[in-house]
Amino acid sequence: MRVSIGSWAYTIGPYASHPIPFDTVCQRLKELGFDGVELGAFPPHPNPGNPNGPDTDWPGAMPDQAQRAELKAKMAGVGLGFSGMAANLWGEKLINTDDQSKYIAEFQKNSEFAKEVGIQGIRVDCVQPPTILREIDYATAMGRVVKTWQKCADIAAGNGQYVTWEFEPGFAFNKPSDVVRIHDAVNRENFGLQYDTCHGQMVGVNGARQEGEKETFATQLEFLKLLDGRINHIHLIDSDNSCHKDANGADETSAHPPFGKGVIDFDELFPALLKAARLPHDWITIDLCFWPDAWAATETCKKRVSELIGRYAQ
Repeated sequence: MRVSIGSWAYTIGPYASHPIPFDTVCQRLKELGFDGVELGAFPPHPNPGNPNGPDTDWPGAMPDQAQRAELKAKMAGVGLGFSGMAANLWGEKLINTDDQSKYIAEFQKNSEFAKEVGIQGIRVDCVQPPTILREIDYATAMGRVVKTWQKCADIAAGNGQYVTWEFEPGFAFNKPSDVVRIHDAVNRENFGLQYDTCHGQMVGVNGARQEGEKETFATQLEFLKLLDGRINHIHLIDSDNSCHKDANGADETSAHPPFGKGVIDFDELFPALLKAARLPHDWITIDLCFWPDAWAATETCKKRVSELIGRYAQ
């Protein structure tokens, strides 16, 4: 299996004021023995362009096919692949509107970009926080998500891609039953779940930011039994049973501490996760989102994931 890491770890949160350039990231990852990078397709790293206006002064924008071909060739020259892409859809409305045409158009724009640079998988999430379900009834909200993602999955299928939903505490539909219900309702062969091990801990074991009565399991192993066969993308990182805090100090989404700084037993979890997943590729991705010293932690995380792959994925 090949190992990548999400490039957003070096552009958002603690790195927002001093993002690490994409070329620098790629050079360092190659030095550390990575096989690829998972692209956070938003400034300042390569992206399809400004969703709200002209691309002028939009850092990293690559609206032209020639720019995208150059990026694809540059990655090949470095010897790195793309394991997937986090599309920049957070500025769109998904649940809190009955018109998702802008969201769908932006997804299509990202899908075309991904195809031209050689990316097979596109990540989505529910955009709005779990508290949105206090304003919009459950059935209406779910119907909007399902209908929209069906159209997105069809767009992706036309471009030879899969769609992966990263469920997490910070977005709506963050209960285990929600995850299964929406996955089944979308009902597209190329649509699946992105299982991030820290989100698995916070959603499946802790019930973080769940509205109303919590739904939890004793362990992630029990949660994985529910999701068997539905997982089409994997993110590996530890969890210390806490959430990352927003600017006001409130829980936002799962913290992503490096391996060894949390509570997860990966010698138990990783083989079970591989067994539960149905991956259409051979990538395992590290996610250090919001970790304050992600750049320094990258090397040790790569070593740990390589160890796990060597032990359980041969």
